[in-house]
Amino acid sequence: MSQNIDDFKKLIDAEEFFEFFNMPYDQKFVNVNRLHILKKFSQYMREVDENSPDLSSEEKLSQYAIALQKAYEVFLESTPHEQKLFKVFNEKQKNVVKLTEITSD
Repeated sequence: MSQNIDDFKKLIDAEEFFEFFNMPYDQKFVNVNRLHILKKFSQYMREVDENSPDLSSEEKLSQYAIALQKAYEVFLESTPHEQKLFKVFNEKQKNVVKLTEITSD
């Protein structure tokens, strides 16, 4: 089966992207980090689209495959909390006192 951009645009689930690009992945890892991987992947795809608008469909898919691999590897090496991709990680929590904020006088 040859890959084409129209088939790519129909993909939804993380597993579908990995299977489309014929990439190995750990199902348990994807289950835990799914949204983070997809969010990072979409950021990398946007960079490809913005930085290389003249790529052919085949070249674009090749770059997207690299982007997916990079997104997957980001979370092998760091945590979602460290990446702060979602608003919840960037907001200061209310009604929380951190241990580092407690002093003894």
